[in-house]
Amino acid sequence: MAEIKFKLRKDDLVEVIAGKDKGKQGKIVKIDVAKARTIVSGVNMVKKAMKKRKQTDRGGIIEIEAALALSNVMIVCKKCGPTRIGYKIDGDKKKRVCRKCGEAL
Repeated sequence: MAEIKFKLRKDDLVEVIAGKDKGKQGKIVKIDVAKARTIVSGVNMVKKAMKKRKQTDRGGIIEIEAALALSNVMIVCKKCGPTRIGYKIDGDKKKRVCRKCGEAL
């Protein structure tokens, strides 16, 4: 199976464009390429029951970030907000740019 290449990367600032957390922003913590999903910090929080692993650990219900579909997030440009990603070839390097204003992302 061919691996799909995504335009988003770890540590990109993204905004959720669909779902219960629509409009919230956060940085990408992890991208699962095989499932086309991403974990964004502070977004899509779910409660999870955690078992006590060690004597010093605290068990109970904790809140963690759940994965979102990559299609439900959009990169945020510093100038113009949520935008799509374009590419410009600068010499021998390929750079990601904002589709609205052309600024490097």
